Amino acid sequence: MCRAGRGGHRQNCSCFLSYQEPMGSQSNRVSSTECHPLELAGTDQNEEMSNNSESVSLVDTSSEKATQGADSDLEEKATQGADTDLEDEDPVKAFAGITGAELYLEACRLMEVVPVSTFIRNLSKPYVNLNHYGVGPKGVKAIAIALVSNAAVTHLELEDNGILAEGAICIAEMLQWNSTLQELNISNNHLSTAGAEAIADLLLDNRSHLYALQLSGNNFGDKAASYLAEALKDNFKVKELDLSHNEFSEKGGQLLGEMIDINTTLEILDLSWNYLRRKGAVALCRGLRVNSALKILNLSWNGVGNEGALALGEALKVNNVLVHLDISYNQINNEGAENLCRGLGVNGKLKILKMANNPLTVEGATALLTSVRKNSSSMMEEIDISNVLVNKTFTELLDLVCQTRPELDVIYGEVEGCIAKIPMHPSPMKVIQNYLKEHKLQLWDFFRNIDKDGSMKIPVAVFRRAMMQQSSIPLNRVQIQELVHKLDWNQTGFVDYRHLKEQKPTQKPVKGEVEEEENDRP
Repeated sequence: MCRAGRGGHRQNCSCFLSYQEPMGSQSNRVSSTECHPLELAGTDQNEEMSNNSESVSLVDTSSEKATQGADSDLEEKATQGADTDLEDEDPVKAFAGITGAELYLEACRLMEVVPVSTFIRNLSKPYVNLNHYGVGPKGVKAIAIALVSNAAVTHLELEDNGILAEGAICIAEMLQWNSTLQELNISNNHLSTAGAEAIADLLLDNRSHLYALQLSGNNFGDKAASYLAEALKDNFKVKELDLSHNEFSEKGGQLLGEMIDINTTLEILDLSWNYLRRKGAVALCRGLRVNSALKILNLSWNGVGNEGALALGEALKVNNVLVHLDISYNQINNEGAENLCRGLGVNGKLKILKMANNPLTVEGATALLTSVRKNSSSMMEEIDISNVLVNKTFTELLDLVCQTRPELDVIYGEVEGCIAKIPMHPSPMKVIQNYLKEHKLQLWDFFRNIDKDGSMKIPVAVFRRAMMQQSSIPLNRVQIQELVHKLDWNQTGFVDYRHLKEQKPTQKPVKGEVEEEENDRP
């Protein structure tokens, strides 16, 4: 893409993937007078091409959109040594019959990098994982060339590859032509401000088909925040964005808050492990008050404090979209919890609140639980205060609340007065198995009765509610909580029982199986 950019200082970026072919490789070189955005060329912008520096176009021939007039114009420009405008020109034909793997290998040869065999093997698959391969800027150039016209890869992982800003520029340009890639992870690649600017230009144009983008740990500061925020104000494609582990300060929070105020597409935003602090959080919450799209927001490890909790509470009073909020590790004490309760007492949308490892006591925990109890429109399903030491009064209140809100799960720490965390009750799974044996049922039938839509994946809240409301199997709240944590150990939010489908009974068990079951009885 070749244009001035937002501030008129955008670097000349035509033919980002230009490369000087070694002079000794003329016998293997394919000459072309046509120019392409991802060409490998030794052409200088101010000099005519010579016989020792010919333009080499490595693009899939499936692109036949360029008209004859456009081809002639490109040929004339290439002959004169001029760069083409990538916003106005379509790719031209070259390398008839070349495959994706062949194209990648040729690009690696010209880049003088070792090909990644994993990439070659997966070029025809939707998911490609190249995390931690150390491909570097030149290696990612070759990858970008191979993906220009690729119609298979939809999810690309390139985390921790040292691609730098140069690599980000190549990836951004490739995405202007690729119409298949939807999920991209280029976290921990030292992209810095220049890389952020390249990605921002891509987002501003709305030309890529990305809906999920991970940019964690790329040394982005407030200057990068200004580029990204400006681009995302008008972007209507990206729905999931990870900007965690960067260096956004209070100013960055203000810029991103202005973006949230305007953006109508972004649904998931991760800003954890930044430096937004109190003022940044307050500015962000101003945008959150009017935002109509954001569903999941992660602000953990930002030091927002009680002032930030107050701003969040005020935002939750009017926000009717956010369902998941993570404010763990943010120096929020009991006062901050009370501030947050101002919003929790009236909010009718938030389902998950994570507040682990804040300096709360049982008083703050009780305030949170009470605000949910009194709010008849509350949709709360989970409150994580896993570091808080509670008491018997709190657990009794929780039992009372769960009678009317069986889907609610409050994750807390130790209970004051308990010496050890040894379960004083039978294993909940064992209780269920005994019930099923007694009624000649199998576990698959048990889950199927709860699964109303037949998807074989039951939302945790639905499962918990069903278990709390049933009376056939004697399980208390603690046992059900233990059961849920066992069935959803990786915290996906679903109880997945698809692996039990093959265990559906079609006939009576054979004698050996009966004996084995009898031996398992307590």
